[in-house]
Amino acid sequence: MRAFPKFSTTLALSVACAFGAALPGAAQERSFNFALGAGVSNEPAYPGADSNRTRPDFAFTFGAVEWGPIEQGSRIGSIPSNGLALRGSFRIVGSRDSGDNSELAGLKDIDTAVELGLGAVYRGDNVRVFGGVRQGFGGHEGVTGTLGADVIFRPGSKWTISAGPRINFGNSEYASTYFGISQEESAASQFGAYEAEGGVLGAGFSVIAAYQLDQRWAVGGQIGYERLLNDAGNSPITQLGSNDQWTLRLGLSRSFDLQF
Repeated sequence: MRAFPKFSTTLALSVACAFGAALPGAAQERSFNFALGAGVSNEPAYPGADSNRTRPDFAFTFGAVEWGPIEQGSRIGSIPSNGLALRGSFRIVGSRDSGDNSELAGLKDIDTAVELGLGAVYRGDNVRVFGGVRQGFGGHEGVTGTLGADVIFRPGSKWTISAGPRINFGNSEYASTYFGISQEESAASQFGAYEAEGGVLGAGFSVIAAYQLDQRWAVGGQIGYERLLNDAGNSPITQLGSNDQWTLRLGLSRSFDLQF
């Protein structure tokens, strides 16, 4: 059983967990196993905000690719094998609109961003350590990433619960998009000019619970907390808002197998 990573952020869930039935060996010679999820999230109105908003939430989980004798990843629906494996990394960062947040009057609006990337995970019997790097598209074109570790509990055949710390980072392009304030924005807003640089921008924890409905469908939830740090935490935007960022996600997911 496997849970979606955060997603918006995350993800930083993905909140949903997905499960799939194994295919016959011949059908797995060339296949791509993945899951799609949808649900709702209650998350900060924008990075650094002191209020939350509820919005639709979407998730993608990479399971495994099999090409003849080559196999990468672990099929969704199985308890992953111990050891090192590759995996995808996905996150949606919601839009920021000064029309919906009067305190941001004078700052530029930011479109929704989609982050896509790759990561690696090392699994033990009841623990996993992972990291991922993502490229942003849309609202920002920076590079972000997450490092984390989880302790995994399986209280029943249909339940998986995981919990552990997270460290989030981003480059200067990402940091300046959400936490920087240009001279022009400063002149038009209540904020002083601020140059935000990249690095470790936040740290916190995530708790994820997933319940298997059948071989393909699963429902899951996530509670996440992040404390904004360094240039993200010191930004005038965050100082007016809050360094403490809480997220709640609920979602439904389904696994798929593509043969080619």
